[in-house]
Amino acid sequence: MAATLTLNERAMRLADYAASNASSLRVHSHMTGAGARLIDCGIKTPGGLQAGLALARVCLAGQAEVVLAPGDVAGIACPSVVVSSDFPVLACMASQYAGWEIKREGKFFGMGSGPMRAAHGKEEIFTHIAGKEESPVAVGIIETRKLPDDVVVEYLSQALNLPAGKITLLVAPAASQAGNLQVVARSLETALHKLHELDFDLNQVVSGFGSAPLPPVAKDELSAIGRTNDAILYGGRVTIWVQAEDDQLAEIGPKVPSCASADHGAPFASIFERYDHDFYKIDPLLFSPAEIVLCNIKTGRSFAFGRIKNDVLYRSFFG
Repeated sequence: MAATLTLNERAMRLADYAASNASSLRVHSHMTGAGARLIDCGIKTPGGLQAGLALARVCLAGQAEVVLAPGDVAGIACPSVVVSSDFPVLACMASQYAGWEIKREGKFFGMGSGPMRAAHGKEEIFTHIAGKEESPVAVGIIETRKLPDDVVVEYLSQALNLPAGKITLLVAPAASQAGNLQVVARSLETALHKLHELDFDLNQVVSGFGSAPLPPVAKDELSAIGRTNDAILYGGRVTIWVQAEDDQLAEIGPKVPSCASADHGAPFASIFERYDHDFYKIDPLLFSPAEIVLCNIKTGRSFAFGRIKNDVLYRSFFG
């Protein structure tokens, strides 16, 4: 019987495909001075929609499907980024969640996600979920405007206890086609993270589906943060299949969507400005999709909560 692949090995296969199709994806793959492979999806290369889909699939470690589908915002045509998974906790929480701040000597900052987090395994979330692993390779996604240098690669090599030659990093800013798409592909992840923050046992989760509208690419990172957050906070729609008790779902459900927060209702850019551009000052209850449906496989009952806010999406995307 063949050995089960780690999350990082699954992601590496997808990264290999992206690297071998670099020209058609409009990305650039090269080796850093320290020996890691770097796939630029939107910093010094144009990237595109297909690069964004590839980036999102790598970030989910190949444990979820990611596609673009027709959609609309306030009657205006707008693609939807759709994610579906039968292993959503592994795909989203052990891999996709941007839980690793990568900072080096004040010269580099990026949010790290992807299955390299599972290989690192130092985040508190791994005390509650499966996914922490030892892997012969590591694959990470970094949301940044600056290409990682050898100092960053050496830091990751030490943290992961792997030689640089076994590490692949895919990078893109949020204010790029690929980066924009991969951030919006996190509708399901934000719902699962919110459930975890509400002390829901994620081991009860069976499958997940999420969609959110793809905003126009922003001119800068600050604007991109606003639009991509709005896409999920006011346009994200998530369905999660669970094995749980109905009373538990009825109690926790109203707390899950973004409308549970007192900050809900304004474009994220204005909320961010109100709190001096400090994420940690914002009500954590805000960070979740607009709508969530919890389907209980155990009893056959479903529970729906939240609401779409097309007026806020319109202001954010087209105003």
